[in-house]
Amino acid sequence: MLLQFCGLSGAGKTTLANTLAEKWRKNGRKVMVMDGDDYRQSLCKDLGFSKADRLENVRRIKEEARRISAEYDLVLLSIINPFEEGRKLVFSKEEMELVWIKCGLSTLRERDTKGLYFKAQLPDGHPDKIYNLTGVNDAFEVPEQAELVIETDVFSLEESVECLNRYLEGKELKKKRH
Repeated sequence: MLLQFCGLSGAGKTTLANTLAEKWRKNGRKVMVMDGDDYRQSLCKDLGFSKADRLENVRRIKEEARRISAEYDLVLLSIINPFEEGRKLVFSKEEMELVWIKCGLSTLRERDTKGLYFKAQLPDGHPDKIYNLTGVNDAFEVPEQAELVIETDVFSLEESVECLNRYLEGKELKKKRH
């Protein structure tokens, strides 16, 4: 099963993916977490942040996920994937389901573990200014057809993981019945 977590930087995509993966591994399942930040440093290091490059980034990660998916019970992709066009073109519901990891900008600015939101708010011309932070000064289109929405500024990590786990267990039950 392939499950993609999309959302803004700092929303908790990777934290949720890693925590859910650990829970599933403890139950004897084989799980892979694919983090978009890691792939930006390797498979996609030649790409920038234009819309075309962002779509290509998602396409490459998806191809890698498809390639390895037969080896795992669950593959979790933690990627921003900011454009609905990319979600529709690159992922079909039959092969991968979408979970929107939703978090308000005020909470993201408070968390700001990477300092990105601070840098995006610097004055124009500042040498450290980020001009293309998704959701701040670059586009993030709200997912139109997410199978599940997890609001990490409302629910705790434990509650969010439990919600994801119940969702996935329900998917497994349906699969066994068919």
